[in-house]
Amino acid sequence: MSTTEASTRALLDRPRRADARRNYEKILAVAREAFAEGGESTALEEIARRADIGIGTLYRHFPNRQALLEALYINEVEDVCRSAEQVDGADPWEALDGWFERLIAYLATKRALAHELFNYLDQEAPLFQMCRTALYAAGEPLLKRAQEAGAVRPDVEFSDVMHMVAGISKIPAGDPGQSEHILRVALDGLRYRPKG
Repeated sequence: MSTTEASTRALLDRPRRADARRNYEKILAVAREAFAEGGESTALEEIARRADIGIGTLYRHFPNRQALLEALYINEVEDVCRSAEQVDGADPWEALDGWFERLIAYLATKRALAHELFNYLDQEAPLFQMCRTALYAAGEPLLKRAQEAGAVRPDVEFSDVMHMVAGISKIPAGDPGQSEHILRVALDGLRYRPKG
């Protein structure tokens, strides 16, 4: 197992004590906001200050900037994957549609994290591979279910839809609703329509 794989596995082990778990989650929540606002210029000391903890507490959970970025990235992916479970009982089209809305919101915020992680990792690093695998495992059953229900074209592969949604998330938009509108149009193209 490589060093990166070992550190990725370690990131998945959340603290067990309640107070440590609260601090861990608080750091991630504050880091998400801070990185969204300040990007790469965000200092770990600023994150600790905003989380109302000492810098030593932050470093106990995340020994360096890369560890914090990786944990935050994994946490975001886990949230998107969990959202697939939450919509799983809904109407097949509504479940797929709702999940892709959540996914595009994630992809918009992920770009900044991924950009900074590329300072430490390449695109084929185990972290990114693991996250891609998790997203496919969460979303592919929703697509298959919608296809089996006759709501989505049968000639569409999940990878096709992921490429489409990822492309939409990269469109620079001054209006936050523009990406959502473009996603609506694209997803509408997935719907099954009998020829005739």
